[in-house]
Amino acid sequence: MSVFRRAALRRGTPADYLVVGLGNPGAKYLGTRHNMGYEVVEQIAQREMTSFDTSKRDRARTAAITYQGYRVILACPITLMNLSGESVSSLVRRNGIDQVDRVVVVHDELDLEPGRVKVKRGGSNAGHNGLNSIRQHLGTDDFVRIRIGVGKPPDPQSGRDWVLRRPSPDDRSTLDPAVDVGVEAVKAVVVGGVEQAMNEINGRQP
Repeated sequence: MSVFRRAALRRGTPADYLVVGLGNPGAKYLGTRHNMGYEVVEQIAQREMTSFDTSKRDRARTAAITYQGYRVILACPITLMNLSGESVSSLVRRNGIDQVDRVVVVHDELDLEPGRVKVKRGGSNAGHNGLNSIRQHLGTDDFVRIRIGVGKPPDPQSGRDWVLRRPSPDDRSTLDPAVDVGVEAVKAVVVGGVEQAMNEINGRQP
């Protein structure tokens, strides 16, 4: 039985959306490029004046908000990035998410210039360990992605070091506005769906 089929059998009121910000837990990863997903979801929680609780069962920090009538679960997995799918699959089941397009994953993206934000559904995971783990655990890659561009490293072989490093002040000045656009992108998906969000967000320049 698929994750989404099991979620549909859950008792109680389901959530309308699960919004997951990807990152690595712990102080040493705070502010790194790989934690852009965390930053967007944390910013949503701050603006909605809510705080996160830690769920050991789901291996995530979670918060529930209502946005324009939609019940939205915000989550930041506390697994390492390459185990994110363990948390996401548990959150899908527990919150009754029975459609893959109601899973929205916010993540850093090497293939986009710093500060660029794009929305898409499905497609290649481009070697992103967090996305690969989610695909494996959900059995599909058709979930919605909000991609926060962090740019490519000067040395193509140093991608891992690049995303695990804190950006320079100049790069940070580009990434900070991208967090705000990422928040807008999440809300656009929730209210109008992925196609409308793509139309609103994807043409913006950093």
